[in-house]
Amino acid sequence: MTITYDPKHPKYTDEADVREELTRVYDLCHGCRLCFKFCSSFPTLFSYVDQHESQDAGLLTPEQQDQVANECFQCKLCYVNCPYIPELHEWQLDFPRLMLRHDAMRRANGQVTVRKRITDTVMGHTDFFGAVATKTAAVTNVVIGAKPGSFMRKAVEKTAGVSSVRLLPPYAKVRFSTWFKKRTKPVLSKKQGQVAVFPTCLVEYQQPGIGQDLVKVYERNGVECSLVEGAGCCGAPYLHSGDVDAFTKTAVKQVKVLADAVRAGNDIVVPQPTCGYVLKKDYVDYVGGPDAELVAAHTFDSSEYLMNLHKAEGTELDTEFTGEIAETISYHIPCHLKAQNIGLRSRDLMKLTGAKIKLIDQCSGIDGMWGFKAGNEEFAVPIAKKLADKLESADSQVVAGDCHLANTAINEQTGKAAQHPLQVVARAYGIAEEPSK
Repeated sequence: MTITYDPKHPKYTDEADVREELTRVYDLCHGCRLCFKFCSSFPTLFSYVDQHESQDAGLLTPEQQDQVANECFQCKLCYVNCPYIPELHEWQLDFPRLMLRHDAMRRANGQVTVRKRITDTVMGHTDFFGAVATKTAAVTNVVIGAKPGSFMRKAVEKTAGVSSVRLLPPYAKVRFSTWFKKRTKPVLSKKQGQVAVFPTCLVEYQQPGIGQDLVKVYERNGVECSLVEGAGCCGAPYLHSGDVDAFTKTAVKQVKVLADAVRAGNDIVVPQPTCGYVLKKDYVDYVGGPDAELVAAHTFDSSEYLMNLHKAEGTELDTEFTGEIAETISYHIPCHLKAQNIGLRSRDLMKLTGAKIKLIDQCSGIDGMWGFKAGNEEFAVPIAKKLADKLESADSQVVAGDCHLANTAINEQTGKAAQHPLQVVARAYGIAEEPSK
């Protein structure tokens, strides 16, 4: 048995070794049970072990081990709350990264079905499909925007493996990078920072309004903005499906262009939590080296960067808000932002407007794209409904959240469109929303 989370380790995808490590960790988790509430993986695990009078996790079948892993959607909340993580305890327990190792092992050993491989490939090629979909948005949005459960959506599920019952985010007609390059760049009266925006596929192809408001809020506060030249998808869909080779290939390319942007004098700003986590954490693990370390050290969540600016000596944010200010805001805390351990920077940023912030601490059950995959509805939808119930109880004037996919789940379950915190701040400044084209 090898305790390793290093994808370059020779035993990383050895099935016998991985299953022995699963037994060790499953036994520890069964004895602790602290994480019973975070996802269905743990209740499923506990029920399997409890079936045996000996309470021996070693009696689980490979199929049962796999089922526990299948229900993990990499929210990372168990890691955030675990007292036995490598940095704190000799047991060196990192459940999310062990699940990634398990998925990589199954793929490397030919245990992944052809259907799942096709789905993972379709969802992994975000840049290719995003580029095509934005050019054909009028048609594409009719297909993915069809009523959940409809014949058209069932056809998409059959071909691409995307759930027919989930609400999907539509594609924009104009990409964020296209808008950025065509806009009139303002002259900053007082420069307080310099950033390169890593837009992520969600902002680039589906919600460019987030990026537009980010740039306008940053420039209002004296932060010069550029784009990361050559940026593409961070690779998270590959990583979370166990395709280590495809993820590493993508990550190597992104580390190079990101490191070049940092050496040009920029910090990297990321408006989506999953992608920010990948740049800060996963590139270091899977690519490694000085460039990955450099990128991680200079990557910031979009609200994190602004609050750092506000609190630093010699710089501050404009706190004159003359636009539309909500009295109450329900702020959904994304799991992958909590996992970055940077505090609630988006809450702090929105509080500057004078709004009262109600925290909604409940996973959306999307986490990457897991919640959109056909077959995961049984586990994903009930989680999203818990989030909806908490939002309904809070009954705030505005709903906000950093993750656009989580916001899509909020819209699906409540009928309310959630805003990114940078959009909330932009409206509070009186910055008008860009007209959709």
